[in-house]
Amino acid sequence: MVEIVPEARLSGGTPHGHDFLGANHGRNERRVWAVIALTVTMMVVEIGSGIAFGSMALVADGLHMSTHAAAMLIAATAYFYARKHLSNSRFTFGTGKFGDLAGFASAVILALIALLIGYESLLRLSNPVPIAFGSAIGVAVVGLVVNLVSAWLLKDDHAHHHHGHAHDHPADGAHGGRDNNLRAAYVHVLADALTSVLAIVALVLGSVYGWLWPDPVMGLVGALVIARWSWGLVRDAGGVLLDYVPPGEDLPDEIRAALGADGDRITDLHVWQVGPGHHAAIVAIRSANPQPLDTYRAKLAHIHDLSHLTLEVDRF
Repeated sequence: MVEIVPEARLSGGTPHGHDFLGANHGRNERRVWAVIALTVTMMVVEIGSGIAFGSMALVADGLHMSTHAAAMLIAATAYFYARKHLSNSRFTFGTGKFGDLAGFASAVILALIALLIGYESLLRLSNPVPIAFGSAIGVAVVGLVVNLVSAWLLKDDHAHHHHGHAHDHPADGAHGGRDNNLRAAYVHVLADALTSVLAIVALVLGSVYGWLWPDPVMGLVGALVIARWSWGLVRDAGGVLLDYVPPGEDLPDEIRAALGADGDRITDLHVWQVGPGHHAAIVAIRSANPQPLDTYRAKLAHIHDLSHLTLEVDRF
């Protein structure tokens, strides 16, 4: 006998929605839009001032800010779209993965930025160009301040994945978990802050000693660090998109330990993330003496972050 037990029956027999957005989805969306507003304002001021005062350094940094705002727009759009289509029945497992898709796209953009910075730095090492140290230092300092404020706004309180809620859809919906979309936005502003710091160091050295080489060397260092951050984001967001269970995720072991007892044998198990702090699972069990559904539900009640479950019970 094969019995398919849908998650709705395990959680009391009442159908439910598939809201697998992170606990701080709305707050994170608002913060990303705030950073976009801050960045666009700074961009307009820098480009306007650069044109008015004839400073190419200001114009160049303003144009760089525009790419920064575009990257933030990816994150904001993903938050909006996931929320807007939360009740769309065609997304059968909800819209919680939109953030990971946006995070993956942002990671690819970060990798391209690292390549461009590295390429430009190599060109400047082979063909040094004159630098207006005073103006450039001023621009870098202002950019650093803006990026530090942005980083503070985007800092994720749940940066480390943690378990904290049973699978029965708690009323407060307070699931934790890493939000790769917010993380991608945070890494973008962190990368900008890093390049500002390295630029300030290189420019100060150049203004004191007259050296031109520290600027491209610091650019290469920044490119390598940004590339490393990009790879980490590609790996984590890509893993979620491909339903990969990372080595540190103990949810499959918890399910096996909870259900693999009393003569029951788990013959198949699938676990995947459907949103920040939300996981789904399909479990196939063979048992000589299948238990009532409430018994299986009780065994799994302590499992954290399990938001959607399907059980298949097969009698020997």
